[in-house]
Parts: sequence; C-alpha cells; structure tokens
Amino acid sequence: MEIVVSNKLFNEIKVGDRVSMDRVCTEHDLYLFASVTGNFNPLHLPDEPGLGQGEVKGGAVAPSMWFAALVANLLGTTLPGPGTLYRSQSLNFHARVGVGDEVEVSVEVIDKREPQLIILETRVVKSSGDLVADGFAEVFAPLHKVTDVRLEAPGIMLRKHRHCERLVASCAGLKPIAMAVICPEEPQALEGALRAHAAGLIEPVLIGNRRRVDAAAASLGADLAQFQRIDADSDFASSAAAVRMAREGKVQALMKGHLHTDVMLAEVVRRDGGLRSGRRISHVFVMDTPGLEHPLFISDAAINIAPDLAAKADITQNAINLARACGIAVPKVGILSAVETVNPAIPSTIDAAVLAKMAERGQIVGGIVDGPLAMDNAVNLAAARSKGIQSLVAGHAQVLIVPNMEAGNMLAKELTFVASSLAAGLVLGASVPIILTSRADDAQSRLMSCALAHLYVHWTKTGVTAVKAPAAPAEVIDQDGAGL
Repeated sequence: MEIVVSNKLFNEIKVGDRVSMDRVCTEHDLYLFASVTGNFNPLHLPDEPGLGQGEVKGGAVAPSMWFAALVANLLGTTLPGPGTLYRSQSLNFHARVGVGDEVEVSVEVIDKREPQLIILETRVVKSSGDLVADGFAEVFAPLHKVTDVRLEAPGIMLRKHRHCERLVASCAGLKPIAMAVICPEEPQALEGALRAHAAGLIEPVLIGNRRRVDAAAASLGADLAQFQRIDADSDFASSAAAVRMAREGKVQALMKGHLHTDVMLAEVVRRDGGLRSGRRISHVFVMDTPGLEHPLFISDAAINIAPDLAAKADITQNAINLARACGIAVPKVGILSAVETVNPAIPSTIDAAVLAKMAERGQIVGGIVDGPLAMDNAVNLAAARSKGIQSLVAGHAQVLIVPNMEAGNMLAKELTFVASSLAAGLVLGASVPIILTSRADDAQSRLMSCALAHLYVHWTKTGVTAVKAPAAPAEVIDQDGAGL
C-alpha cells in the first residue's frame, strides 16, 4: 500500500489545530491486533461467540489499546506527523466497541511548551455520539520538515480460511446427511465425524470394531449412545458394510477412518456389489488459499496415478461438478502442463488441447475448459498477458487438472504447507461421495470435507447449489487494516 505523508514543525502548529479520522471496527482489525500483540483474549476474538458478556452486539469487544493505536496513527502520520515522538499518553475508557461499529478518532492541540513539546486532547466517539475514550497525549514535534513523501507499506495477509467458513455455513439450512464412517477406531478419525455431527452436517453411522471404537470414544470423553453403530471384525467387513448401506440408500456418503484407502476403494469399485456409476472415480482437492478470491479445485492428486485421456475427461467432469456444487456457476478449468503450447514431445499438452476441444463439443459440460496452461499463466493474469494468451480461463482458473498424480500431490501439499492453504476433498465418480481422511488433516479440514459432501449431495439431488455468492472482504489487508 502506498501512502503520502507530511508533517508540521513546532512553529507551524497552533493551539486549536485538530485532525480526525473515521474508522469501522472489522473482524480483520481484531485478528490482526491479536496476531501483532499476542493478546488472544477470547473477549476480543469474533470466533468466540458469547464471551463478550453482552456488552456489544456480536460478542467480541475491540481491545482498548486498539484505540490507543488509532490515536498514535493520527499523531504519527498527520498531526504533528512523521518524526513525532511520544512523551506520554493517557486514556480513560467509557464504552465498548464491537465489530461493525464506526468511531471517530480525533486529536486537538491544547498547549505548546518550548522547546518541542505539544499537548493534545484525544477523543474516540461512536457514530451514535457515545464517548468511547478520552485523554491527553504529550509528544515532541518533528525536527525536520516532511512534505508529501510517498511511503510503500507492505500488505499483510491473514491466514484465516474464509472460503471454508462460507462453505460450512452454507449447509446450515440443509438437513444433515447420513454418512457411513468406516473404522473410526482411533481418536482423530472419530473426532472428525463427531465434530461434523455437532456442526449439523452429518448423521454418522459408525462401522467398525466395537471395542476399538469405544476405546477411541473414551479417549475423547465422547458418548456414542445416540449414534447408529455396526460392529465389524475387520477393515474389509467394515468397508463392505458401508458400501452395502450406500447401495441400499441408507447412507448418502462415506468417510474413511483408520484403514488403508486401497481396502475401502476395493469395495467401492467392485464390479459386483460396488458403487460404480459408469464414470472413472477421482479425487478433488478443494484448497482454501489465503489471498485467492475463490476456492481452488485440484484433480487428481490422490487416486489416478497416470490417467489416460478418457480418465482425464472423467476427472475434469467430476471436478467441474464439485465446483458447481460449491457455488461456482460456470467453473473456469485450466488443464495444466509444463508449458502453454502444444508440444508433441510433451504428451500432457496434447491431452490438454483435446480436453479443451471436447468441452467445446459438449463432451465435457458445465465449465469453460482451456489448455494446455502452465501453472503461472493459469492462475496469474499478469503471467498470462506476458505470454500473450487470449483465453477466458488463463489467469482466472478456478479448477486445475494436473497431468498426473505426482504433479497434483506435490501441488496440493505445497499449497498446504508453504502457502498456508487449508485442504479438504472428495472422491467423486462413485454413486455417493467419499471422504478420504489423512492423519495430517486437522479438524477444520475434516469439517470442510463433510461440508463438501453435504453440498455435493444437495446439488446432485436438486441441481441447485446451496452456496451463496461470497460477501466477505479480501484476505489481503493493507497496513491501515482496511480490507481491499
């Protein structure tokens, strides 16, 4: 962010000089203040409803020292401006401010004392007229004149995953779906299902060895009396029971617990008694990446090792369908390769071009498909323009189809562990969606995966997404704390 600053020297300042600014308290202000200061008092965090003791609407109370920082902003950038040094600051607090409240912050010169001391009255007032804070500041005026100096302040990126929150919140009005949880025989696997149930996303059917499931529940202090349970003596038997329930319409989705993926999927793809739908099954990662204005869908990074063209067509269709279920009306799909031009020496570029043509001809439906695209020009408009690419997808891709599992897996893990993305996902192409959990998945990832399954089931039944257009501000925040 670029700012322009000037200042006033001691002899230019007059008693009665006054400056003010208006500011709306936002969730971002509270998160940033907590991150910078280390003050994680839950009274000041919007994610902790009910701890505001009813003092402000919405619960979270703006920290009192946040107002002191706003006063310092005026003193340091406007009056007297750059070069100002504090001697003292006093503040008395009279009212609380919450998210959405607008305040006016003002400073007024009430005295000057040689050689450089300025005394100012400071006030913070709500737009309603209620006095929030008042006091006095003593500062030393700057020694050197500054006129219209341009300063470049770095942006600040929050790691809050707002896309995840929006997708989970979109399920609030929907009836929970029945989900078979296969072998929830260790605490982490069971906890994910219990959290999703508490959030109103699923009605879990717990299938596995009763003794081990009970032990996992005991370690969590959880009571499983309210849940349907099926005792199974092996991973194979648990998987078969879950698939059977899905075939009979008793559950609408599956969740992998503490067992090998191959064991579960062997039952899913079984020709006699499995969940085949006529389309190749594939996994779609949904990445909530700070700084991106939309979730990023990546496929396939978990099941198909080296898919051929026919498999890639199904992979692409599955990913488009999930993106539509998540509220993207016409997903923009980039088919990735190492380069953005067709090169016979690189087979993935030929596949990409064919997939784009298949979409043109209606063999892949519901999205705009283009390729080959390299990663940079798929997601970055400046990179696409620098290469002279004319495309509705280049620079705007919401879905990325990778050439093979190795590339996809590396991409998803790089985004997760380097770019602070939150990763969730589904296996699609079977008659019901399947959640593949990993030991590395945290509770938020598991919750988002359950939300994805819920949204996908709703979309397949109704043809309509339950997700409203995003209303949250961008996650890249300028240094003044205002959302872009």
